[in-house]
Amino acid sequence: MNIEFAYPSFFYLLGVIPLLVLWYVFRSRKRAASVNYVHSAFVSGVKKSVRLRLINLPFALRMLALGLMIIVMARPQRSDVIEEVTVEGIDIMIALDISGSMLAEDFSPNRMEAARQTATDFIELREGDRIGLTVFSGQSFTLCPLTTDHALLRQLTAGVTTGMVEDGTAIGDGLATATNRLRDSEAENRVIILLTDGINNTGAIDPLTAAEIAALYDIRVYTIGVGSSGPVPYPFETPFGVQYREVEIPVDEPLLQEIATMTGAEYFWADSPDSLEGVYEAIDSLETSVVEVTEYTRKKDDYLPLLFIAMAFLGLETLLKHTWLRTIP
Repeated sequence: MNIEFAYPSFFYLLGVIPLLVLWYVFRSRKRAASVNYVHSAFVSGVKKSVRLRLINLPFALRMLALGLMIIVMARPQRSDVIEEVTVEGIDIMIALDISGSMLAEDFSPNRMEAARQTATDFIELREGDRIGLTVFSGQSFTLCPLTTDHALLRQLTAGVTTGMVEDGTAIGDGLATATNRLRDSEAENRVIILLTDGINNTGAIDPLTAAEIAALYDIRVYTIGVGSSGPVPYPFETPFGVQYREVEIPVDEPLLQEIATMTGAEYFWADSPDSLEGVYEAIDSLETSVVEVTEYTRKKDDYLPLLFIAMAFLGLETLLKHTWLRTIP
């Protein structure tokens, strides 16, 4: 809250008050009565009464009232600035691979858990955006449509696991499902984040065909390849319990690069949880929401209290001048 004055030029009138004080002092000395005594001993030790000490109080009250009236004429106003924030968010679909290969433990504790956690962290960064989640392996489906209820989305993301549908890697189907959720979006910017750790080996839609459809709707597809190069530890269920073997899980990097290029986005490789987190941070910086701030100023006159005080001073001055502090010329 700020205090402003509509007519600050009236403050120049305050310079009149010192002149009036000088005039009052000069007049008082000139008109003061005098009594001649034969000897000063007659008045020595005589103290001034309270009434005599306050004889100039009415004039002081009048000057205070005059000062307040000048401030009132300057018209003090209280101004409040109201900010209206408009966030132009981005609609984002996360297409997450949940095939069995995501159980590989080259990430700690495994790729699936790392992918879930980093996706959850990314959701927390995008406060103004609508975000949805599509999962795919041998088939694809939308686990959560576009929503601003990020708490619900994080809860659903935390429950994602392998084996929710038949196994496989249907990248084209996952991309097409995510695109279908965004095609009717009215957001100016629409984005898909496609994360996979394998090669497309099943599904009804070819990945490049799905990419063409995404490009047709002006949807950017950021692709993320996940996994360490070379053999990685993978858990196998056996009659003797879980046993680990070193297996190769290749990622079709050329395909992911082409999908990203076709849609005007970028391809990222993540070979560790830290690098996967860095990928999401990079995407977050590339896809920034537009925040518009509109300021409104509301003004309200605030002179009435000062006017009432000035009138009270004048009333008290008049009362004292004609009663207790009355003087005879």
